[in-house]
Amino acid sequence: MKTRAAILYQLHSSLIIEEVEIPTLKKGQILVKILASGICRAQYNEVIGLKGPDKFLPHMLGHEATGIVQKIGAGVTKVKKGDYVILSWIKGNGLEAGGTQYRSGGTTINAGAVTTFSEYSVVSENRVTKISRQISPDKAAVIGCAIATGAGIVNNTLGVKRASSIVVFGVGGIGSSAILAAKMRGCKEIIAIDVLEKKLEFAKGLGATHAIDANSIDPLEQIHSIVPGGVDYAIDASGKKTAMEMAFAAINYQGTLVIAGNLGRDEKISLHPFELIKGKRILGTWGGETVPQRDFPRYARAFLRGQLKLDKLITHRFKLDEINEAFRLLEQGDAGRIIIEMDS
Repeated sequence: MKTRAAILYQLHSSLIIEEVEIPTLKKGQILVKILASGICRAQYNEVIGLKGPDKFLPHMLGHEATGIVQKIGAGVTKVKKGDYVILSWIKGNGLEAGGTQYRSGGTTINAGAVTTFSEYSVVSENRVTKISRQISPDKAAVIGCAIATGAGIVNNTLGVKRASSIVVFGVGGIGSSAILAAKMRGCKEIIAIDVLEKKLEFAKGLGATHAIDANSIDPLEQIHSIVPGGVDYAIDASGKKTAMEMAFAAINYQGTLVIAGNLGRDEKISLHPFELIKGKRILGTWGGETVPQRDFPRYARAFLRGQLKLDKLITHRFKLDEINEAFRLLEQGDAGRIIIEMDS
């Protein structure tokens, strides 16, 4: 059996759409028909080699999607054929089968435990989570990474309290999801920081009470004018050194900063340790400390009740053949969450 897939052959190059041969399932693997996949900036960072040399080229990409289970390998008990599932890079319960390899002519195409830029994909059991069929494939797809990380930071990592204040640096997929979650949690001040006016308008539509253009005004001065003494929580989803340092300066002495953005591999940030002695905290996050089997159905229920506006995150839809156009749009910063809808 074959499937069409988007493959990265070289860094800094367009993805190539071609047919690959689907391998025989190993123990713990599942074959999924992909319905819709989100595009995350992490994949763009892979394409441009942000983390350095890529020893797995050529390889497939993508890590948030929805699909229908087609076949299950030995040992799989979590799902069965016909189940509607979310695919995610975040490990849940079930077997870890590791990566797999497809074939295209005489070439081996590498793939991790989950990839989603293809019409069919072989994934590990622990990367799929059964979900209600009431939620459409495009809305459910963004739960797998954007919501899992952004809303997870708000709900799990920070445990944001009602009527508190929060600032989000970078209105991409993670930042946008954090704003949605902060709105749902009842934050009093939700401050969005970005350098693009379109992103700031987008943030206000998601529930931000204030939007600050970092190109035209001192964000830190503006934050302290909105919340004297500093905010309770800050999230950096920009991946920029200056933003991370500014986010730390923006929190009060009982405040917490979570860094979710990715710096270049050789970049570092500078903080004064006396701020930590005064009580400030800085945390990392791994997918918003998400537990897929607990959190994914919870987010789906919140959407179906009208509490979590997943539909507001999605601004553009493309077909698999248009994936390079989708990446160009992502690079320009002119989109919220982009969805790749499979022709099948």
